[in-house]
Amino acid sequence: MIRICSTEDVPKGTAISADVDGVQIAVVHGEDDAFYAVRDECSHAAVALSEGEVEGCTLECWLHGSRFDLRTGEPTGLPATEPVPVYPVEVRDGEIYVSMTPSNGVTR
Repeated sequence: MIRICSTEDVPKGTAISADVDGVQIAVVHGEDDAFYAVRDECSHAAVALSEGEVEGCTLECWLHGSRFDLRTGEPTGLPATEPVPVYPVEVRDGEIYVSMTPSNGVTR
């Protein structure tokens, strides 16, 4: 697990971008109060998902409106049809840690 940031750095309902060994990930504080991590790139248009809107347990791409389930990486709204990688998150002592092995088996 790699330390990314403090939980205070990601207010509820927001996302931040972090570079982990050359991979951009979006760390998201969902409206369910849980933290999530996904590849910070829309599978449809290759733009940063961290700049999109958080709604419940989904993250919406700001460019075309594709939505992704933060738990599974699966698209829940078109035009995206391919999932994004989802990374396991642990919160310890107010710090967010992420494993770079995707939990959903998606690697691109």
